[in-house]
Order: sequence, then C-alpha cells, then structure tokens
Amino acid sequence: MSKADHIQERLHQAFAPVHLEVRNDSAKHAGHAGHDGSGESHFHVEIRSKAFTGQSRIARHRAVHKALGPDLVASIHALSLDIGTP
Repeated sequence: MSKADHIQERLHQAFAPVHLEVRNDSAKHAGHAGHDGSGESHFHVEIRSKAFTGQSRIARHRAVHKALGPDLVASIHALSLDIGTP
C-alpha cells in the first residue's frame, strides 16, 4: 500500500470527510532537499469534514497529524494541508 493510500485510509477513519483529496507532489521536487527518491516524499491533502467545526487552524493541523500517526508523518518530508468544513 502506498503512503497516499495510508494517508487516505487514516483520514477517512478519523474524520469521515465529505471531501478528501490526497495528491502526491513528489515528482515536482525531484533533486531537491528532502526528495529521497522513493517517489513518496511530498504530499498535499485537501479535506473537508464536520469534525473540524469550531477548531482553529492549528487545532485542525494537529488533529490531522495525530490521525496520521508519528510513523507516517516522520516518513514524509513535506505535507501541505488544506483543511476545512463542508
């Protein structure tokens, strides 16, 4: 299972999103710092869920990182997040 699949699975389980897009942007960073050659180092996540209602931007980011878990977060060089409510 790819890292993108793991990200998607964990976020679905944690937040039951109405919209979730996980994009692997690793190819755009080939040759740059942090690109480990695996093809799975840079990701963008767009997620919309009622679970984020009333949370600050920082709380939302912390919740996503917690849901992904330290093992997955540590294996990703760059993770950009677009988090909101429906």
